[in-house]
This record gives sequence, C-alpha cells and structure tokens, in this order.
Amino acid sequence: MAQHLESPAGSPETRYPKASPWVGWIGFAGVIMVMLGSLHIFEGLIALFKDEYFVVAPSGLTVNVDFTTWGWAHLIGGVIVLLAGFGVLAGQVWARTLGVILALLSVLANVAFLAAYPLWSLIMIALAVVVVMALTVHGSDVKPGA
Repeated sequence: MAQHLESPAGSPETRYPKASPWVGWIGFAGVIMVMLGSLHIFEGLIALFKDEYFVVAPSGLTVNVDFTTWGWAHLIGGVIVLLAGFGVLAGQVWARTLGVILALLSVLANVAFLAAYPLWSLIMIALAVVVVMALTVHGSDVKPGA
C-alpha cells in the first residue's frame, strides 16, 4: 500500500497558492505582444527603407500620409508594444492596461494600412484581437512577480 507523505510546512506547495489555469493565456498574450511589436517594427522599417514594397501609393491609404510617416509610427509603436509585452510577461498591471490600449491602436493603424498590404494587416488585426481578449478576460489571474 502506498504511503501518502505530507509536505513540510515550509515547502513550496504550502507557501505559494496554485496558479489559475488561465495564467497561460496571459503568457500567450505577452508572447503575442512581443511578436506583434516586432512585426510593427519590421513593417515600420520596410515603410522607411523600401516603400515601393507596398501594394498602393500613399494616396491610396485610408489616411493620406506618406510611408515615411507610417514607418515612424509603426516603428515607435512597435517598440512600445514590444516593451509592454515583456511587462505583461513579468505580471505588471500597467503593462496589461497599456497592452489593451496599444492592441486597440494597432487595430486602428492596420485598418488604415489595409489597402497597402491587406494580408499582413489582417494578420496583425487578428493578433491584436487575441491580445485584447486574453488581457481583459484573464488579466486578473496574474499577480506581479508571480
């Protein structure tokens, strides 16, 4: 017959409460934010250095600005999303809040950029929607430093 051993009072099992199963969604959102930020940086660099890569001219965009302006916007926004993604992975509340706001802004930016590169923009919009869902539905399951 197998013996059941009680864990000592100072063991990790008694010191730390069991994590919610939804914590994985927050980790997923953090990784997606890092990826989304990297893709925005990539998109910004393409707009800055090779604007003939896009399907339409800047005048065909929803917002009539040149690709250099779009490039800087995507580059700066991508860096902020990337850093917020690392903050989400660290369990920071400010990063979850910023992540939701930046994901919504990412959706708006990609809707405006849709004519220039439709497939890329649709993928970016889908990733941003997943980030918003994960951070808003399950965000409270993660505690800072956990």
